[in-house]
Amino acid sequence: MADRQDPFAAFFDMQGEAMREMFAQFSPAPGAAPGLPDMAQWNDAAAQMQRMWTEFMTDKLGSASANPLDPAQWMLMTQGWARSTPTSFEPAAKLMSESVELWQGVIGSMMGQVAGTKPAPQELPRKDRRFSDPAWQQHPAYALLHQTYLMLADYFVRAAKEVDGVPDDKKAQLRFATQALVEAMSPDNFIATNPVVLKRTIETGGQNLVKGLQHLINDLKRGQLTHTDADAFTLGENLAATPGKVVYETPLYQLIQYSPSTDEVYEVPLVIFPPWINRFYILDLTPKKSFIKWAVDQGITVFVVSWKSADASMKDVVWDDYIRSQIEAIDHIRARLGVPHVHTIGYCVAGTTLAATLAVLARRGEAEKVRSATFFTAQVDFERAGELLQFIDDAQLDMIAKLTPDGYLDGRYLAATFNSLRGKDLIWNYVVNNYLLGEDYPAFDLLHWNGDVTNLPAKWHGDYLRDLYRDNKLVRPDALSADGTPIDLTLVETPSYVQAGREDHIAPAESVWRITEHFRGDMTFLLAGSGHIAGVVNPPEAHKYQYWTGDSGAASLKDFVVGAEEHPGSWWPHWLAWLERQDSARIAAKGKRIPGSKGDPVIEDAPGRYVKTR
Repeated sequence: MADRQDPFAAFFDMQGEAMREMFAQFSPAPGAAPGLPDMAQWNDAAAQMQRMWTEFMTDKLGSASANPLDPAQWMLMTQGWARSTPTSFEPAAKLMSESVELWQGVIGSMMGQVAGTKPAPQELPRKDRRFSDPAWQQHPAYALLHQTYLMLADYFVRAAKEVDGVPDDKKAQLRFATQALVEAMSPDNFIATNPVVLKRTIETGGQNLVKGLQHLINDLKRGQLTHTDADAFTLGENLAATPGKVVYETPLYQLIQYSPSTDEVYEVPLVIFPPWINRFYILDLTPKKSFIKWAVDQGITVFVVSWKSADASMKDVVWDDYIRSQIEAIDHIRARLGVPHVHTIGYCVAGTTLAATLAVLARRGEAEKVRSATFFTAQVDFERAGELLQFIDDAQLDMIAKLTPDGYLDGRYLAATFNSLRGKDLIWNYVVNNYLLGEDYPAFDLLHWNGDVTNLPAKWHGDYLRDLYRDNKLVRPDALSADGTPIDLTLVETPSYVQAGREDHIAPAESVWRITEHFRGDMTFLLAGSGHIAGVVNPPEAHKYQYWTGDSGAASLKDFVVGAEEHPGSWWPHWLAWLERQDSARIAAKGKRIPGSKGDPVIEDAPGRYVKTR
């Protein structure tokens, strides 16, 4: 018998009793045919869940570590945001009329179907893949339930968009909050209102819920929602496995050089600066998806920076340190290979930083160190930076500061923030599959990378949100400086290739486009199909998506799109042709072009230690 002083044990006592009552009608009578679970199975499932939760809570009470999945932590993060966000609007009379029409239509058609008095309807009024299982249409109650939910969700989101008398920034916050709320309240997220979960629970005698609770407990312990099988991938074996060596190291990053796979290579090497908010191997996933391997196979000498995940020793790291690191990496490669300049790639925030680096080099008269610059979904003008703008008002910044007592922001908070931007797909979909249905985790390389979080230096992160996202200082000449040098993007004349994702919600294409309005050099803009990740990681062999080319000097992205030409498949070969036009000279792949060869001391094999440190 559970200790009645323990509220969590009492909770599971009640849940167990509810489970037994709920499924009592399905227990077979004595002598009945087998197939349905009996009461003993329900009792056993309820007891297992109670025992698992009690053990978890006992362990939890002895730990004081912060947990981003802890509801109290999320309350702390959102208090200031909630105080500054409007939370109500006037109901519209249209909602009532739509409700009546919906109830009459769904009940009438479904009941007629059950009674056999009329043909089955072709389709219900509203479609959503969360309710695609036939169980949501086969019973009038569930049909009415999910159709009513979709109607109300549409109404509340629409009302949030149209509310009057509210500043645009607060209206955007209200819209985001409303969308998050309606996604959380979806009937498929709850056992009693999800017929698919109920069916699975009956079939397994509640063991899906036992397995799901174990998944939940595991996630609560690690402080992060699990999306994929954690044991399916090993760095250096089936992820980040392109052969190479760590050839240089600082307290902030490791520099990896990849071994050539061709007899000749382009004379000008390439250095890739990935975002430090994620692991670099988004560009080196499985061999078939690896941009790095593909580039090496084209004859490019590829270097990549592997940033260190922040800890307390990095509490004073600021943006200047990342700009200095980019310049240092460029200079090290030039000296190592004896070349006057390098090609560069900056992805996301590292692309933003690369733009600042180019401006610093231009102001110092050292622009020739960079032969070309490529930007993957990178923003420099944050006026239209998208949904992340909802997290940068003063109240939000104060809350974030409270989460960084040791000088760094736990990467799990950032992962949860990005997941919340697509909560239906990246949160609630997994709540249903993992916790309610008790499904096994899939082996998916991209989701493994997505969950491999990095910590951020708190001082730099705060400055980034304030100076760039909130105050948009980067596009104001000399409003910012780095390492004592004022930053003016209009000084940059480096040939640049700018890639944006058509469905990118992190760095919207319209925002990425604006780099063309600030740089003064030759510019090639390309719009890729899909979003922030799949729009970049799209190998030619996959034959997926498409891309658009057009007038990179157009007055706006809209004008670019109007005149753009669509091309099927990957944009990588288009980029390679552009890169070759910058410098097509080739040399033999020998000497230090082969890292770790005779007389070339290296630190360790790729992918190095830093990428494996949490």
